[in-house]
Amino acid sequence: MRTSLNKIAQIEAHLLKKENPADALLFDAKILLDNELQTHVSQQQQVYGLVKRYSRKQLKQEIEVVHLQLFTQPEYLSFRQKIARIFLNR
Repeated sequence: MRTSLNKIAQIEAHLLKKENPADALLFDAKILLDNELQTHVSQQQQVYGLVKRYSRKQLKQEIEVVHLQLFTQPEYLSFRQKIARIFLNR
């Protein structure tokens, strides 16, 4: 178990470029020589991509909720008017 956690940590450091150049070069060589490590690195990259896309989607949803509140609720009328004036003056 501990070995797999260490491997995950090493892959993460490599993917996030948190290692020194010498270690990065050594790890690149290990990736080239070890098919299993190549697979693990590829899988971890895919997971990071999924997490990134999910978090962007969540952020867009949160922004949309704020947008709807600001531009539909009556208590934000003065704010809407100020924003409209900014864009009308251009």
